[in-house]
Amino acid sequence: MKRFIVIVLLCTFGSITAQTYEVGVFAGGANNIGDVGRTNYILPSNIALGGIFKWNIAKRYAWRASVIYGKFNADDSKSSNPSRQQRGYEMDNSILEASAGLEFNFVEYNLHKLGPAFTPYLYTGLTYFRYDYNYFDAGRYIDVSQRDGAFAIPMTVGAKLRLNQFLILGAEIGARYTFTDNLDGSNPEKLNVSRQLSDLRFGNVFSDDWYVFSGLTLTYTFGRKPCMECFE
Repeated sequence: MKRFIVIVLLCTFGSITAQTYEVGVFAGGANNIGDVGRTNYILPSNIALGGIFKWNIAKRYAWRASVIYGKFNADDSKSSNPSRQQRGYEMDNSILEASAGLEFNFVEYNLHKLGPAFTPYLYTGLTYFRYDYNYFDAGRYIDVSQRDGAFAIPMTVGAKLRLNQFLILGAEIGARYTFTDNLDGSNPEKLNVSRQLSDLRFGNVFSDDWYVFSGLTLTYTFGRKPCMECFE
């Protein structure tokens, strides 16, 4: 009887404290949403690569952190907006971001049971990123070799499927609302130049820029497992 009680307590404690971690990679593309180029919300123009870590604290929740590097290009000639086509600006930028927050699963996602596991999910938190701080002057895109940083709010939707006991494949689209309006060189407020900054601004200066990472994730699971076979 005492042995039975001890086993029950161990299994209960193990189930409560059971935790599963994931570490893996993200690969996909990046695009911007701003005052230069196309106005599509999701249309990658260059690559995005990075690493991702998750701490599954419950069947519905996971703490998540990632570091992703991405590049994007924008070309007015490819826009459906006639005024942008006539203007003809071209630009490119690169972003290195670090993000941390909470991932929410739509259905219970139990990695401690054998068999397939699938769920859509949402992710949000806080992102800090570094980017190239450039500007346009008389239609020319000026690279001043200057980097700047800003915060962003990530809004990601995705779905993930466990392939086997250790590997999980995911697909996601993540938009970042940034607290800067110069990802595309349209509002260089921080430049130290002799020209009037108002002469270098264009587009909607009251709307901050967005950028989007969309792609696939592949993670490897590890960590403490619950006592699943105590009574077998």
